[in-house]
Amino acid sequence: MGARARPGGFTFVELLATVVLIGAIMPVAMQTISLCTRLAGQSRREIEAVSLASTKLAELVASKDWETGSKGGNFGTDWPGYEWNAEVSGWTESTVRQLDVEVVWTSQGRQRRVTLSTLVYPEAN
Repeated sequence: MGARARPGGFTFVELLATVVLIGAIMPVAMQTISLCTRLAGQSRREIEAVSLASTKLAELVASKDWETGSKGGNFGTDWPGYEWNAEVSGWTESTVRQLDVEVVWTSQGRQRRVTLSTLVYPEAN
């Protein structure tokens, strides 16, 4: 008589070990997914802020509104939560000014900011 052939399927011990292993791995996997989702949201908001700052910087340069000094505001209902400030300061050359546009928003209870700068030439009076 040979050894008895084992019927197909899993034993209770194998199933129990699988459930314990899944129970140990799932919390770590869920934390990782949660972290990735949170980071993706932060990255999206930062990309939006850079785009808004770039647009506002180009607008201020094109309209020459930067020449009237510091300005600020928000982006209206299209971009709620984002505010901008523009400031003109001197640069190493006396004929050139530095224009900084800063976009500020709040994410996860912390204030975040992005600043873009360019050099501008005031018109001679």
